[in-house]
Amino acid sequence: MSTAETGPSTPPITQPPHEVVPPDVVTVGGVVREAYVAPFAPAVRGGSLADIPYENVRQAPDDIVISRKLPDGTWRDVTAAAFAEDVGAVARGLIAEGLMPGDRLAIMARTTYEWTLLDFAAWAAGLVTVPIYPTSSAFQTRWILQDSGAIACVVEDAAQAALVRQERRQLSRMTHLWELDDGGLDRLREAGAGIGPDVLAERRAALTPDSLATLSYTSGTTGRAKGCALTHGNFFSEVDNAVALLYPVFTTVSKEPASILLFLPLSHVFGRMVSVACLRARVRLGHAPSVETDALLADLAAFRPTFLLAIPYVLEKVYNTARAKAERMGRASSFDRAARIARRYGEALEAAEHGTGPGPTTMLRATRALYDPLVHRRIRAALGGRVKYAICGGSPLGRRLASFYAGVGVEIFEGYGLTETTAAATCTPPGRPRMGTVGWPIPGTAVRIADDGEVMLRGGHVFAGYWDAEKGAPVPETDEDGWFATGDLGELDAEGYLSITGRKKDIIITTGGKSVAPAPLEDWLRAHPLINQCMVTGDNRPYITALITLDAAGLAHWREMRRRRMPAGQSSPEAEEEDLRGILQRAVDEVNRLVSRAESIRRFLVLTRDFTEANGHLTPSMKLRRAEITRDFADEIAKMYEK
Repeated sequence: MSTAETGPSTPPITQPPHEVVPPDVVTVGGVVREAYVAPFAPAVRGGSLADIPYENVRQAPDDIVISRKLPDGTWRDVTAAAFAEDVGAVARGLIAEGLMPGDRLAIMARTTYEWTLLDFAAWAAGLVTVPIYPTSSAFQTRWILQDSGAIACVVEDAAQAALVRQERRQLSRMTHLWELDDGGLDRLREAGAGIGPDVLAERRAALTPDSLATLSYTSGTTGRAKGCALTHGNFFSEVDNAVALLYPVFTTVSKEPASILLFLPLSHVFGRMVSVACLRARVRLGHAPSVETDALLADLAAFRPTFLLAIPYVLEKVYNTARAKAERMGRASSFDRAARIARRYGEALEAAEHGTGPGPTTMLRATRALYDPLVHRRIRAALGGRVKYAICGGSPLGRRLASFYAGVGVEIFEGYGLTETTAAATCTPPGRPRMGTVGWPIPGTAVRIADDGEVMLRGGHVFAGYWDAEKGAPVPETDEDGWFATGDLGELDAEGYLSITGRKKDIIITTGGKSVAPAPLEDWLRAHPLINQCMVTGDNRPYITALITLDAAGLAHWREMRRRRMPAGQSSPEAEEEDLRGILQRAVDEVNRLVSRAESIRRFLVLTRDFTEANGHLTPSMKLRRAEITRDFADEIAKMYEK
């Protein structure tokens, strides 16, 4: 497909661009080493993300682009015209406060309307935004503010403001701090009242696709976080091709307008990319600031989105919560049968779409229809009742959950990407799922598997480089041919589907010389309702072991159900511990069946405290900090290797 030049005024494709066909692949020695999909959307050669709100006004001023959650819990629709007006008011305030083109503005807040507003307002003022996770420590916050050279920072509440203020003496460049809860945005709107529209127009006109849009810092699984320099062009390449590929998600195909309730952090590039894509495609966007179960379920019920952005952890929790509720009601066997039917149905759909099977049989359709109101509809209701699609990334979802959700009527688009690639580099193509993989290259992307198995990526969404504070500019990280080495290990099949098999730096090498990728073992174990986190160990050791933490809700449910089954007074803490150990051992045994003897988990230890972001064992995006865990639990790990 042609990559004819165009400005940002060209709307993205929202209809099927052409027949879905497999990528072009390059095979070496009978092994697929490269896969490439041509762009679906024309390359943007002028303008910037700052133009999106104003282009929406020009094309459809009355379209609802955002629904904003108010303090009383109700939702208020915001039109394209109203959003652009608010963007302009805040942008003029930033200019009035003395911020100059190219200055960095840090944003530290939960997923709210104000986050997206500030993002577009900063771009309209010619600024570069710097996301900071709202849960970041003082050290992490200071590092990002220092390294990025941020001139200003917006925080959400008084606690965050106090955290930043205590670091101010080490932040010589930072001159402004605004707090959202303290009326910071209103003061910016007031300050900008005297700035004329021409000033704002000049700031926007000076931006190009090559201009820096954001410094998005990696979550820092090893050492200090690095600032990924993403340009306006990186975002256009990503979102325009993603919207074109996922046209069922971003297009209203029924009486229900397309909409999403975003609850993943906007501090992470995954949520940020989808936020930009929704504004670009004029899909109604809502923000949910809390991922606590009760609050999130209430927001889903009120907003009723048609699609979601999720990580496997969330989808696992929805499934496990529904299963636990059914068990408390004495319907566990019915739920399990309904789940099996859903998985069979989802797998039959997949086979039919690939031409390897006839699709669901008449009997299977009838059985599914029987269980739909009893179980499947309840799963959809927990997601708001209208969800048809979910975009899932962050870690592998697995066939079990992917087929289950497909069977209950929620199509999963699983993808893979990094901060360095402006989020997704691959994604499941519509109508062609291959469960257990992360799909094909998104249009305009090439994937290569290096000789050592490392995944290499090339495309317009690959970042400009890591930020160099001394140079005040990014340093390119791609090779002379434009390939970026991801650090992940993977494989391509004959049709160009990518499977991620592990992280290069995480590979465990036992004393017997066996190389073991820990991530698949950990992902399989985390799917168990009693297990919350898991870290596999064994580097330079004779065999593989695992540290396991328990899911509090899952454990409480198991104990409740166990007490119901046990005669009064006939149990003891020792017996309960033995039963629990037996269940976990069976879970480990099931995982071990999927790998060789040398890769199997020989021993495991249940920890009394969880891995959390607060104790430094998880990143904000829920990834394990392996070095910190290994250090803090060195004695526990050593015990698993005692004779």
